[in-house]
Amino acid sequence: MTIDEVVGIVSDGLYCVIITAAPVLLVSLIVGLVISIFQTVTSIQEQTLTFVPKVLCVFLAMMLCGDWMMNNMITFMESLWSDFSIYIR
Repeated sequence: MTIDEVVGIVSDGLYCVIITAAPVLLVSLIVGLVISIFQTVTSIQEQTLTFVPKVLCVFLAMMLCGDWMMNNMITFMESLWSDFSIYIR
């Protein structure tokens, strides 16, 4: 196994992680931004105000995108295991 193959596997793995985590991270980012703007406009400086809506929205995003996220990870792992004999040479 050459360094180029290892770099390719790591690159594909990082791409899979980024693509899989993106929906949940974007939902968390957007909810946090909306709540921060709301806090700024209303001058409410409660630090725990963002926690509950973020948790609920992230949970909802995981419920909606969970199937796609799991299929994405399964596809990546299947491609790794199917090429396993190539990797051990």
